[in-house]
Amino acid sequence: MYPLIAKAQEDAFQSQLADLEEQLQEYEVLKTGHFDLDALNAVAELPTVLIKPRIAQGLRQKDLAERLGLKEQQIQRYEATDYATASLTRIKEVANALGERHTSLLKPTVPADHDSGHLKPR
Repeated sequence: MYPLIAKAQEDAFQSQLADLEEQLQEYEVLKTGHFDLDALNAVAELPTVLIKPRIAQGLRQKDLAERLGLKEQQIQRYEATDYATASLTRIKEVANALGERHTSLLKPTVPADHDSGHLKPR
C-alpha cells in the first residue's frame, strides 16, 4: 500500500475514533442526569429563530423559497403555521439557507456546569 493512502486511512480512522469517544463521553454525561433544559425552550422558539433572520437579512419569503427550490407559498404556509408542518430535515435546510450561524439551536449542547474541554456542540 502506498504510504500516502495508508496515512489518509489512518487519519480517517483516528478522526472517526475521536468522534466516537466524544459521543460516548457526551452519552455518559447525559446518563448522570445532566442536560440543559434551556435547549428544549429553544425548540419552542424555533419558528421565531427562522423567521427573524430572514427579515433581518432583508429576504422576502420568495427569496428564501428560491434558495430552497420551493414555491413562495410553501414558505408562507410554514411561517403562518410556525413551521408546524415542516419536517426536521426541512427546518435544517431553512436554517442552512439563512446562514450557518442560525443552526446552533439544532445542535446538542453540553451543560454549562460540565467541563466541556472534550465535548463540543455538533
